[in-house]
Parts: sequence; structure tokens; C-alpha cells
Amino acid sequence: MQQQDLAQRYWHRNLQIIILYLSIWFLVSFGAGILFVDQLNQYQLFGYKIGYWFANQGSILSFCLLTIAYSWRMNRLDNEFDVHE
Repeated sequence: MQQQDLAQRYWHRNLQIIILYLSIWFLVSFGAGILFVDQLNQYQLFGYKIGYWFANQGSILSFCLLTIAYSWRMNRLDNEFDVHE
């Protein structure tokens, strides 16, 4: 029973991490690139309006960074639950 309980706790923590990172990605890509674009376009980054930048580059960059962060976090979780390779 303990092995099954451990697996359920591992999966629950994994889902929490996934939901957190997908929420961040959603806020960056949809929120900053679509919903708040008018407010963000008042500022510039490297000569481009920030709303435009988030819609074109920010969501891709944030996805790449979140993928790296997820990999790092899952390695720590695997070590914590002793399921690492």
C-alpha cells in the first residue's frame, strides 16, 4: 500500500507543477499578448511595443524557459521520491 500511496503523492505533485507552469505560460502568451496588449503597448522594448513583443517573441521565450524550469523541477521531484534514473 505504501508504494501506491507514494506513487499517488508523486503524481499529485507532478500535476501541481504542470498546472502552475501552464498557468504561467497562459498568462504570458494570452494575457500579455492579447488581453493586456493595449496597456503594454504604451511601453517599448528594443524599439518595439511590449504588447507586440509578447505576442511574437515573449510567449515562445517563456515556453522555452518554462520547459527548462520544468525539467529541473522534475529532476528534483524524481530525486525526492527516489524514482530517478
